[in-house]
Amino acid sequence: MTKEYRAKVFKSGNSLALRLPKALGITEGDDVVIAPHKDGSFSLWKESDSLSVLMGLYGAFSPGFMGHGRGDTDQEDYDWGDGDAGGRAA
Repeated sequence: MTKEYRAKVFKSGNSLALRLPKALGITEGDDVVIAPHKDGSFSLWKESDSLSVLMGLYGAFSPGFMGHGRGDTDQEDYDWGDGDAGGRAA
């Protein structure tokens, strides 16, 4: 496990802010992505690292992940020909 950092959230104008330690390698002007999870936790990464984060997630799947297909993904046929925004076959 990597080092853990703790910080307090504070009010800045009409927003909430969080000071991040320099040791994280984030510099002034960096764009970051903050992804909330259903359990209330968050993930944070530099936007420039998005591809490596995605590939890291891909590597986290077990070898048999989706080995038996996607399951219940039946969908109606899509009518691409009429230009209608609805697009579903009748």
